[in-house]
Amino acid sequence: MKPTTASLDRLRTLPRAEVHVHLEGCFEAEMLAQWAGRFGEPLPRPLERLFEFEGLADFLHFLDWACGLVRTREELAESAYGFSQRLAASGTGHADLIFNPTHWRHWHGRLPAMVDALDAGFRAAEQDGLPPVGLCVSLLRTQSADAAAELVDELVRQRHPRVVALSIDGNEAAAGRTGPRFAEAFRRAGAAGLKRTVHAGESSGPEGVRDAIELLGADRIDHGVRAVEDPAVVRLLVDRQIPLGICPSSNLTLGVCASMDEHPIERLRLAGVPVSVNTDDPALLGTSLEREYALCAEAFGWSDTVLREVARTSIDASFANEDVKASLRASLARW
Repeated sequence: MKPTTASLDRLRTLPRAEVHVHLEGCFEAEMLAQWAGRFGEPLPRPLERLFEFEGLADFLHFLDWACGLVRTREELAESAYGFSQRLAASGTGHADLIFNPTHWRHWHGRLPAMVDALDAGFRAAEQDGLPPVGLCVSLLRTQSADAAAELVDELVRQRHPRVVALSIDGNEAAAGRTGPRFAEAFRRAGAAGLKRTVHAGESSGPEGVRDAIELLGADRIDHGVRAVEDPAVVRLLVDRQIPLGICPSSNLTLGVCASMDEHPIERLRLAGVPVSVNTDDPALLGTSLEREYALCAEAFGWSDTVLREVARTSIDASFANEDVKASLRASLARW
C-alpha cells in the first residue's frame, strides 16, 4: 500500500502533534555510516540493509550501537536540530520526543549534560522557526527500582524546562511484568509535576496496559494496541479517556500486527478510545507522520472529519504548553 503524492502533500498540511517518537529512531543511515567511519566502528550490516531487523530484540540492540556513536555535545545538538527539521518537513506542529539514556553509552551518568546539549539544539531550531519539542526521559524495563528512583530524583533535582515527562520503554515480553517494580518511581514523578507516558500493549498483552494505568498512573500510553484483546481494558481506557500513541508501521514491521487491515486502531477508535497516529522510529522504519496518516486513511476509509478527530487527539494528548495547543487547535479548525 503506497500513498499517493497528492494525499501525502495534503496530509502534510494537517495541523497535529506527534506524541510517540524516539530520538534513537531518527538517525539517517548515511549519518550513522559517517559517524561509524569517524570512530572506526564497523557497521552491523551493509549500509543498504542497515535498517533490516529480525525483531524487537535485534532492533533494540541496534539502538545501543547507533547511540554509542554519539560522543560529543555537538553531535547531540546536531541530532536535536535534525529532529526538528524532520518535524517541519512533515508539517508537524509539536512533538513529545522520547529518549532513553541507557542506550547512549558515552553519556551514562551525565544526564544533565545530555539534556543541556539536546536543549541547545532544540533552542537553535526554535529560533529558526522550527516546531517546539518536549523531552520524555525514559527508563528501560530491565532497570532496577533503585535505578528508576535515581533517574526520577535527577529529573526532579534538575527541573529542566525541556523535560516534560517520565517514560518507560523496552521489550515487555523479555522483561516480564515490571509495573510493580516501577510504581513508586512513577508515583514520585507524578507528584513532582512530571507527566507519565508508558510503553505497553505492544509485546505484552492487555495486562500491560492495565498495569500502565493502575500501577504507573499513565497520562498516555505508547502503543497500547493489544488492549483490544480484553474488552475490560478497552472500557478502562474509554472511561478514563487515556490516549494511545499508536504507530501503525512499527506494529507491522515488528510483527505486532500482520497487516493494516487487521490493525486494531480503528476498532479502538470506534470503541471510544482516544487514539493518535505516530511514527515511533521514522528513519529506521522509512516512514513519516503524513505517511502513517495516509496508511490509516486508506485502510479504514477515514474521512476529513476522522482525520481532524485523530489530529485533535494528538494535540490534546501532547504535553505541549497551552499556548502551543491553542494555536494548533485554531489551525486545525481552519483545515
